[in-house]
Amino acid sequence: MTIAVSPQALPALVLNADYRPLSYYPLSLWSWQDAIKAVFLDRVNIIAEYDQEVSSPSFSMKLPSVVCLKHYIKPSRNPAFTRFNVFLRDRFQCQYCGSRDELTFDHVIPRCRGGETTWDNVVAACSPCNLKKGSKLPKQAGMIPHQRPFQPTVQDLHNNGRLFPPNFLHESWIDYLYWDSELEP
Repeated sequence: MTIAVSPQALPALVLNADYRPLSYYPLSLWSWQDAIKAVFLDRVNIIAEYDQEVSSPSFSMKLPSVVCLKHYIKPSRNPAFTRFNVFLRDRFQCQYCGSRDELTFDHVIPRCRGGETTWDNVVAACSPCNLKKGSKLPKQAGMIPHQRPFQPTVQDLHNNGRLFPPNFLHESWIDYLYWDSELEP
């Protein structure tokens, strides 16, 4: 198959069977190849298409821009504890100074003092703040996190993900995404 434009420029938005995105951040997107494969495997319905086509000697079709799963995937109730999800929970900003640069994660109660690597003890911190706090307790360092660490729900992460829309939103996706109206094309 050949394609006239860059394949990376034509991802398909993936919706669950209830017509909501599987994820907002990162936005649930498939490459055009994965979207077409899912169409042929009868796993999705095509909701919207790009003007561009792919073709082979015996076949041609428009590329899907929005696909919807045929079977509902129940979202996980408890998001995985990952560095990315900690940053998303904390809105990609240091919980001590508010910086968005050089993010790391900090154990509020340091590991050397018995602190664990859990939702309730880890916050996003910029590298300078993390180094400044070191192995001290927050009060000793004079550095209290802006937000007490907590275990987020999937909905918390979805809501925070909506604060960071992707650089590219195709017009066919807008009806299925819920960001501020000022972001719509």
